[in-house]
Amino acid sequence: MRVAITGSAGLFGHGLVEAFSTRHEVFPLTRADGDVADADAIRAALERVRPDLIVHPAGIPDIDKSDADPDLAFRVNYQGTCHVASAARALGAALVHISTDAVFDGRKTTPYVETDPTGPITVYGRSKLQAEEAARTVSRHWIFRVPVLFGPGKTNFLEKGLRRIAAGEEFKATLDQLGCALHTVDGGLKMMELAERSAPCGLYHLANQGTCTRYELARYAAEIARLDVTKVIGLPDAMMQRRAPRLKYAVMEMAALHRAGIEPPRPWPEAVAEYVRSLKL
Repeated sequence: MRVAITGSAGLFGHGLVEAFSTRHEVFPLTRADGDVADADAIRAALERVRPDLIVHPAGIPDIDKSDADPDLAFRVNYQGTCHVASAARALGAALVHISTDAVFDGRKTTPYVETDPTGPITVYGRSKLQAEEAARTVSRHWIFRVPVLFGPGKTNFLEKGLRRIAAGEEFKATLDQLGCALHTVDGGLKMMELAERSAPCGLYHLANQGTCTRYELARYAAEIARLDVTKVIGLPDAMMQRRAPRLKYAVMEMAALHRAGIEPPRPWPEAVAEYVRSLKL
């Protein structure tokens, strides 16, 4: 397959390029190649490539930045997806769209399934929920809601924390924000598997197996890196002094993945251990 990947300079984009390159001809697209917020630019970039599949992680992933600039969030996350979907329809390409657990309201106490009602509490979540509707306009589409990401290629939550600890600093992480985590390459490989097997189109939750708080995630990574775990400071979300609210509960069940007969990604501790050992701290 010829696979175009938007946002290839980003964290998830890097992991997706690595995953899909194992078996397909990949065309990484950065904002310089074709800004998704510019309909003509992204259409021209995709027309040059003429892909069979477009994988679309490009967007504004920062919850606080989205809250501070809603116009930018909707222009990139929602309208950008409209532009990518329009190009996919014109080219007859299938679409893999990356969404988020932030489309939920965080009030449940049992895992969210794909059929649960949404209710985003942030600008970011609302922009991504509208983007899902845009992705559905492509006849062959797969929408993947993903949690907090870690992986190679770009600094992320875990690497940032580990570098601070290695420098002798403290790293603060929330104690009361329960969810899942996903290694970007693991996610990319599962998306590729679904596309290759022509799995049923629609909505999927995707994460490494198991649940964790941000504190548990950071502390385990520090332990694997043989750093001082006491430097990981657990705080309640209310004390983190962040602009936008976070979901207290964002655990996702991968019901659609199971129905498609596809095994979920490995447990998150295994993925974190492999990732941490690949870092040069």
